[in-house]
Amino acid sequence: MPKLALLNQAGETVGNINLADSVFGVESNQQVMYDVVKAQRAAMRQGTNKTKTRTEVRGGGRKPYRQKGTGNARQGSIRAPQWVGGGIVFGPIPRSYDYKVNKKIRRLALKIALSDKVREESLIALDKFALEDFKTKGMVQVLNNLKVSGKTMLVLDNVNELVDIATRNLPNVTTVTYDHTSVYDILNADKVVATEQALKMIEEALS
Repeated sequence: MPKLALLNQAGETVGNINLADSVFGVESNQQVMYDVVKAQRAAMRQGTNKTKTRTEVRGGGRKPYRQKGTGNARQGSIRAPQWVGGGIVFGPIPRSYDYKVNKKIRRLALKIALSDKVREESLIALDKFALEDFKTKGMVQVLNNLKVSGKTMLVLDNVNELVDIATRNLPNVTTVTYDHTSVYDILNADKVVATEQALKMIEEALS
């Protein structure tokens, strides 16, 4: 059973927290992680590329010249694809790139991502977040006390407006609630700082 030191905002150890093997002690599986992260990245794509077909291009309403007698190939419109300024054949249109990954696989990938952070000693358990105001320097002080640097992900048990505003100007810090954690965000972070209550809620949701 994985065990983490429980820290306070001053960086002092105030106890220990035992984590469930079924969530934080799962064996790594690269294929599962790849499938889920690839699906998340695909879903992030806007898919808003667009070209115009011959029916959408402006102009070309009349026949450019008569059918016979000119020596040229017959043409019905100057906006046909073979003309400069004409429509595009089989060009991109707005679409969605996302695809389905089974729920069991998504849950397993999230467990593996959390387990890997525990094994790498990159998961920090915090007793609570309690800022006096929304100033950024207060959050910077907490992160310095925890000796956290680089890309950091803060996982809260519920929405905390003071924490959200205090981290808004920190480019390498993201704040999410326990039910919005994703595999991609966890892997993208160097350190994950989660409150004790958030870890318990994650355990309950994934057990």
